[in-house]
Amino acid sequence: MSKGAKPRPVAREPQPTGLRMDPIRFEVMRSAFTAAADEMAAALRKAAYSTNIKTRADFSCALFDSQLRLIAQSFTQPVHLGSMPRVVPSAVGKYGVEKLGPGDALVINNPYCNAVHLNDVTVIAPFFSGNQLQGYAATIAHHVDIGGYAPGGFCISTEVYQEGVIIPVVRLVAEGKIVEDVFSLILANIRSPRQSAGDFRAQIAAALLGQKRMAEIIAKFGDETVKVFVEELIEHTERWSRQQIGALAQGEYYAEAYRDDDGVTDRPIRLVLRGAVRDGEVFFDLTGSDEQRESPMNCTLTQTYSACAYVVKCLIDPDIPTNDGFYRLVHVEAPEGTVVHARHPAGVVGGWEIAMRLCDLGFKLFSDAMPDKVMACTKSINCHMACGGRDPRDGEYYTFLETLGGGYGARPNKDGMDGVQAHFQNTENSAIEETENNYPFMITRYELIPDSEGAGRYRGGLGIRRDWMFREHESTLTIFSDSRKFPPWGLFGGGSGAPSRYILNPDAEATELPSKVTARLKPNSVISYRTPGGGGYGPALERDPQRVLADVIDGKVSVDRAREAYGVVVDPLTRSVDPEATRQLREQMTARKGVGQ
Repeated sequence: MSKGAKPRPVAREPQPTGLRMDPIRFEVMRSAFTAAADEMAAALRKAAYSTNIKTRADFSCALFDSQLRLIAQSFTQPVHLGSMPRVVPSAVGKYGVEKLGPGDALVINNPYCNAVHLNDVTVIAPFFSGNQLQGYAATIAHHVDIGGYAPGGFCISTEVYQEGVIIPVVRLVAEGKIVEDVFSLILANIRSPRQSAGDFRAQIAAALLGQKRMAEIIAKFGDETVKVFVEELIEHTERWSRQQIGALAQGEYYAEAYRDDDGVTDRPIRLVLRGAVRDGEVFFDLTGSDEQRESPMNCTLTQTYSACAYVVKCLIDPDIPTNDGFYRLVHVEAPEGTVVHARHPAGVVGGWEIAMRLCDLGFKLFSDAMPDKVMACTKSINCHMACGGRDPRDGEYYTFLETLGGGYGARPNKDGMDGVQAHFQNTENSAIEETENNYPFMITRYELIPDSEGAGRYRGGLGIRRDWMFREHESTLTIFSDSRKFPPWGLFGGGSGAPSRYILNPDAEATELPSKVTARLKPNSVISYRTPGGGGYGPALERDPQRVLADVIDGKVSVDRAREAYGVVVDPLTRSVDPEATRQLREQMTARKGVGQ
């Protein structure tokens, strides 16, 4: 794309035809299943105990047919919904479908059984009509603690055994009753068992609700009609996805990026991504990525696949259902024993940081060929903070987990959003009032970070600063993050977003902490979390001066940065742009750039 080109929106293609069943009935049934999955999600969120689930919405729900094909999913975390079509069939296959009966539910968190990491616990409930298996309702939720040597499970591990209790696929509910021996064994390994027990029960309740809604749909439309619908849904999704992928720029592409380090050594992690679009399908190859590390910074193949599938989903019509018809068109090759396809028993709790950068790398991969469909790099990290200690108010042990938002990457015709979760993370920042009420913390600052955006014709989003005081108690804190040495990049001349920072006691004897660390905090310590800004899109000197002025007035961009990054002269007293001074400054800056090139 030329330096000054401004991409135009592309008209959306109509859905392909070819349905054999009545299209109105088809849409009614599709909406019924989707509504059932969304209702499962609402029930899980309402019944959960931990703020990570009930407030931050770190969970997902889905419905499957009797052949373990995804039918419908809730509007929650895309990473879970990239893993569920893999972990549910894998778990049922390992356990044995013939062993399942009415009222049963399975539980699994083993990342080496097509899951993501140990904190993501999957509950799978088969649905029977009489003795006939009709389908499955499944939930995945991120449990705040799952054991391991550091509270919250996010630790600087060298193998998966250090990250928490590994649950192979076992029956958690039998004939409608929780198997107490199994449940007690799991909870005995968790620091806050009462909270976790509530979250497990919420997952089970949501799955039971999904079963109930499936029964109602089958009773209304009939078993045979539902079977025909599922076949139609998958075939229709494949046709629609193939049509959309076929409209993308065909060809082969290459990109690479890095993570700062692995948490154990200072060595950066290299990620290589090749992509090919042809014949209505997308092929990814991650050959050339670094070998797996003796650290937590490794991805399961499922998480790598989820990142790649997410990128493709973003490039095509958002109304396309997500099921086997879509997934069968996305192919991922990742050599086993690498950071993008870990071999047991590698640690994987830090795989999130790899996967988040893979999402941004996917957009970078297609940026030259599809400039109107991609964004600049987002904060590109999860910004994990996990901690645990004795609550001085009641003496009980608590565990807490937060992943903060940051800057979204700038888009072809829009600025990046400020202070939001990025890509397939899709969770919420925890509410201050609820956090302070439930935990012995005081949030002393919560604000956008001025001048943290990547400058550009469209600027990146701003990062967040949040400061926690650990009131009157000692706590074990783990920070798990990245994007310090390699901050979020811009596209087509856009600037990089500000890097992440983590500062202990910022208003006293400030100590800069590494991006991956477990530390013991003294009472009343303060940790200041500062998340990255998003990258910019297009040259900053092409940004509308009035947009720059609006950012200055809003306190997002300083007067000095307006001048230095955008070439816009703002009078701080009159809060107005000096057009002539701006014109002259931009001419000078353009000339200096020309000499530098």
